[in-house]
Amino acid sequence: MATATLTSPSGAPPADDAIPMRRIFAFVAMVFGMFMAILDIQIVSASLAEIQAGLSASSDEIAWVQTAYLIAEVIMIPLSGYLSRALSTRVFFSIAAAGFTISSVLCAMSSSINEMILWRAVQGFIGGGMIPGVFAAAFTIFPASKRPIVSPLIGLVATLAPTIGPTVGGYLSHAFSWHWLFLVNVVPGICVTIAAWTLIDFDKPQPGLLKRFDWLGLLGMAGFLGSLEYVLEEGTRLDWFESHEIVFFTGVMLAGAVLFFWRALTRDDPLVDLYAFKNRNFAFGSLFSFCMGIGLYGLTYLYPVYLGRIRGYDALQIGETMFVTGLCMFLTAPIAGRLSQKIDPRVQMMIGFAGFALGTYIATGITADWDFHELLIPQILRGVSLMLCMVPINNLALGTLPPAQLKNASGLYNLTRNLGGAVGLAVINTMLNSRTDLHITRLHESVAAGRQVAEEALAQMMQRFLDYGEAAEQMALALLNQRAHKQALIMAFGDVFLALTMIFASLVLLALFMRKPPAAAPGAGGGH
Repeated sequence: MATATLTSPSGAPPADDAIPMRRIFAFVAMVFGMFMAILDIQIVSASLAEIQAGLSASSDEIAWVQTAYLIAEVIMIPLSGYLSRALSTRVFFSIAAAGFTISSVLCAMSSSINEMILWRAVQGFIGGGMIPGVFAAAFTIFPASKRPIVSPLIGLVATLAPTIGPTVGGYLSHAFSWHWLFLVNVVPGICVTIAAWTLIDFDKPQPGLLKRFDWLGLLGMAGFLGSLEYVLEEGTRLDWFESHEIVFFTGVMLAGAVLFFWRALTRDDPLVDLYAFKNRNFAFGSLFSFCMGIGLYGLTYLYPVYLGRIRGYDALQIGETMFVTGLCMFLTAPIAGRLSQKIDPRVQMMIGFAGFALGTYIATGITADWDFHELLIPQILRGVSLMLCMVPINNLALGTLPPAQLKNASGLYNLTRNLGGAVGLAVINTMLNSRTDLHITRLHESVAAGRQVAEEALAQMMQRFLDYGEAAEQMALALLNQRAHKQALIMAFGDVFLALTMIFASLVLLALFMRKPPAAAPGAGGGH
């Protein structure tokens, strides 16, 4: 389809507002690719036990099915801007979609845990290339007047995919087998690859960039981001700096960071252009994106842990309970798009942050009896607020950058969300462990102080185990200890929800520091 549709005779709509159907279909294909790549971060999280049994893996090894994907993806996301400029969006996105599809098949065919970890890393690395390209394309090929439609779409996909990941994964492994967590990508992956190759025509390759490729910068970035992701993912399990691995990878991370920042700030054509952070809106937008990662991935992790450990739900029941958030996001997306035209985007963001904070504040009152009904309002607030925040954050962060900076900047912007998720999960896990220990100590102290109440409770429990003779007291003590541990864990959940409330309440004030973007003039913002 000729790009002539972009120019129009006088009397027609503004030239920039007419978009060829070819580009719209190309963009939809890219969005679908991004959806698959982000969905795959979380799709295995509810089904790790089934994969572990299928591959006869240990509990330490199975965690790497998730970690390998995240480490590889976090290296590719900032690198994708450079590769996309060098090869062109068409070639780079097509390779990413095809590679993602092939590695999905190889994951499904894995016969050992080592094979699975290898192919998950390949899948994460190649799939990570599809994510920033969509954000860059949205702000390059669509004029500002179309942003209220495009922004909610990419915001919805970026937030909905990880939210429904455990639900989809739980259903697939429950109804079929764990292999289908990966095989489900094959048909859509082939379609996205073909569509990307035949329809994308946004830009031309710059092969000269490949000749000047900064291998030292790549080494520094891989060492820095890969080690950072590893330390955050594995730190809690390995007891942080008590572990030699964590100490070693922290050293690698610091050395990699020095090398990466030195190359990024001194070269003419660095792999990752950090100068986008000079733009105040982009810098604040990236900070908000980081915090959205904490909220998005943190709560997608917290609720299933609570429902599994405290309520004893299986993967499918957890998925059904969590489905509310996804549904609310879906319904709010068009409303968020319309609102972004009507009100100051900073006000919309503040409403979203305040709603998120309210949802987590309600959840601070959590008890052992909470299930679908009690979690309903916090989940509705979370789903609605995520969409109200994401649309203006995307617009404010990327909408004011010059087209030449967009590819690199969208890689950095997406990286902040993933790093926010990694930091959030590490802090949440550490906090859950330390606060549980603290509450257990306090509960033991209060039981010792109110000895009579404790003895009465113990005597009541011993009545249940009288048939076991001398073991009755031991069994009653074990049950009392189990109850104390459960209660301490629930109190720790309340503490984590309170910490999240404080983070999002503070963002309401920080939103005031962003500049309001200039109103979209006819024909503005469609840098081609």
